[in-house]
Amino acid sequence: MQIEALQVFCDVARLRSFSRAGEANGITQSAVSQIVCHLEKRMGVRLVDRSVRPLQLTAAGLTYFEGCRDLLDRYAELEAAIRRAAVELPAVVQVAAIYSVGLSDMGDYLERFGRLCPHVRVHIDYLHPDTVYERVAEGTADLGLVSFPRRQREFVALPWRQEPMVLACSPNHPFAQRKQIRPEDVSGQRYVGFDRKLAIRREVDRYWKEHGVSLDVVMEFDSIENIKKAIEINAGVALLPEPTLRREVAAGSLAAVPLAGPPLYRPLAIIYHRRHPLHASAARFVDLLRSSAEPPSANGTTRLKRRSSVARA
Repeated sequence: MQIEALQVFCDVARLRSFSRAGEANGITQSAVSQIVCHLEKRMGVRLVDRSVRPLQLTAAGLTYFEGCRDLLDRYAELEAAIRRAAVELPAVVQVAAIYSVGLSDMGDYLERFGRLCPHVRVHIDYLHPDTVYERVAEGTADLGLVSFPRRQREFVALPWRQEPMVLACSPNHPFAQRKQIRPEDVSGQRYVGFDRKLAIRREVDRYWKEHGVSLDVVMEFDSIENIKKAIEINAGVALLPEPTLRREVAAGSLAAVPLAGPPLYRPLAIIYHRRHPLHASAARFVDLLRSSAEPPSANGTTRLKRRSSVARA
């Protein structure tokens, strides 16, 4: 029997609702019902009285709930004790990150962390955002690095940094020589966009719409690297996070022009699952990331309010 099934049953008992228990655990109401039915079949008794609203526990269900709650508390204490005992042992911090997060400066973070915690190794996998959340949820990653973090109860999202969006273009483009670009000046330009399924695409589209800008979208990609390659051959222009362009700007293969007026930011966050609290080494790595988070380098005006969601970029 999985400990997660006992937690789901306890949430049903506590919330007196299959649907609310499902929301608390990030699963469907049907899945919660199946878990409870499996437990009832295993026990050979009814645990939940479904004939009343809100749901009530049967006498057997109440006894089972009290025992499960005690068992879960003791299990949590056991996990905490094991983690405390392993604080100074050699450890690996497993990190799952979306493709474009930290590629330019993650090496510096790792070097600094190595000096602080020489007995700890950090392993980073760069993945699709859905896979990042899956890895964190299943516990194969201690933490995830994402943009536009999802609003889901099972995940804790710690703000990391805000990356200013700038207009990326070829060095041969007329915009490349400008110190700033007004949104309206981009109207009618050939544009290389993010895939329509990505949250960053929705945010960028909203930004252009707010400024009355009409674009000629000639290409769409789901990764920043592909967008940059298209811009390098002068296929069009694009809005991209400024830190992701520094290598190309330094090499002279791309130009990055700040936006005039209130800037647009890509929010980055560090996530972990509520059921898999950060062990000591992972917590130290998170502290390093957040204490050295780079402040926005745009014009210094306040961030535009945006909805939280997920993006691959």
